[in-house]
This record gives sequence, structure tokens and C-alpha cells, in this order.
Amino acid sequence: MAPEPPEDATRDTLLDGRVVLWQRRRGHRAGTDAVLLAAAAAPRPGEVVVDVGAGTGAVGLMAASQVPEVRIVLIERDPVLAALAVRNLAENAMSGRGMSVCADVLAGPPMAPGGADVVATNPPFLEQGDAPASPNPARAAAHVLDAGGLAAWIDACARLLRRRGRLVLIQRADKLPACLAALAPRFGAIRVTPVHPRADADATRVVITAIKDARTPASLAPPFVLHGPDGRFTERAERAHREGTWE
Repeated sequence: MAPEPPEDATRDTLLDGRVVLWQRRRGHRAGTDAVLLAAAAAPRPGEVVVDVGAGTGAVGLMAASQVPEVRIVLIERDPVLAALAVRNLAENAMSGRGMSVCADVLAGPPMAPGGADVVATNPPFLEQGDAPASPNPARAAAHVLDAGGLAAWIDACARLLRRRGRLVLIQRADKLPACLAALAPRFGAIRVTPVHPRADADATRVVITAIKDARTPASLAPPFVLHGPDGRFTERAERAHREGTWE
């Protein structure tokens, strides 16, 4: 039986109500980053998708909702969030094709190496020594790694992937050089999509896809623009939030 959510949890929905998500009222909450990451994952029928740093499971659940034959593993180190992920699997009738694993991916493989077809991850955005983190302890824990932690995080994701498996990640735009350096030893076919809040604004995020052990050169995709001049979502961003599609 799925555990009862804590008193400070809210029952929210994603993808126009198709995905139910219990999450804590304070701390890190799923939003546009999770929507874009899940859409970019684009799993195929029969694949195993591993959501690393899953929180309450938003990315994995949205990706799995698009293709019923997909199986998901939600890896999260915070036991409260991992328990909420169990609840969310049940709420979305996915308990039979998914599991929540409470584990720190940096402490060692939480599942058999090479077992994932797709790893989707939203690594913590900051490392020790970067700009100050949030004063909220739960939010700070979700956003800060030890120095050099981003490279270790990507290496841990690589170990989970089978050969020619796909890594999909979203990160702050200013972390692109660090991401590329960390990806270079293990990945090819690296494709970077800059995400802009508006067409006339600098990118604030990058969505990166890469294939393990590939040798294909890197490429830069056209930008993904979130908002038009009127402040509303662009057509592409609206489709991502309502339908879970990337293109």
C-alpha cells in the first residue's frame, strides 16, 4: 500500500491533468524544467527510463505517461520525497511498471549498471563555492553539490546506461562548459538546445541529449523559446506543458 502523504504535501497535476503529483508545499517543486526534461526524454516502447534525482517522480511519471509500455525507476536520496514517489506511482496506476529507490546516486550504483535505456536527470544546479543557495534547507539540498559534483553525477548516470543508451539532462546555461567537459569521455552525439525565457533574452537553461559510447560530433539545436511578447507560452512551450511533446 502506498504511504500517506505528509501534511505539508499538495496534490497537483501535470500535462493537462494526465499526471497526478504529490509534492511538498515548500522546497523544490516540479515546474517547467521537469516538463522540458520529460518531453526531451522521448522514450520508446519497452524501454527502461531512470529518473536520477527524481524528487517525487515528476520527470519519470510524465515520460512514462506518454508511452504505456515504458518502465521507470525513480532514484531519490531524500526518504520523504522517495516515499512520495511511491505514492505518485500508485496514484498514476504505474506501480506495476515502476519503482522508487531511495539512494544517493553518488554513493554507488543503486541498480544494476547498464540497465537503463534512458537516463533523465536534473542535476543540482550549484556546487560548493557557487552563488549562495536557497535559505530553505530542503531546496538547498536539491540544488547544491560538492565541488566537482556535476562531473561525478554525470559519470554515475553513465554507469546506469547500457551501451548506446541515451542521457537527457537540463542544467543552467552557465554550466554548459562543465557539462560538456563531463560528457566528453563517455558520450557522443551531444546535442545542446538552449532554452530562452523570451526570444530577445539570453538562454537560462540548456537541455542536453547524448548517447553513451557514440562517436558522432556534437550539434547545437535551434533555441527553445518559452514565452512570446505577450508573456504567454509559445506554441511549442504550450505543447510541452499540455501534451508532453518536445517538437
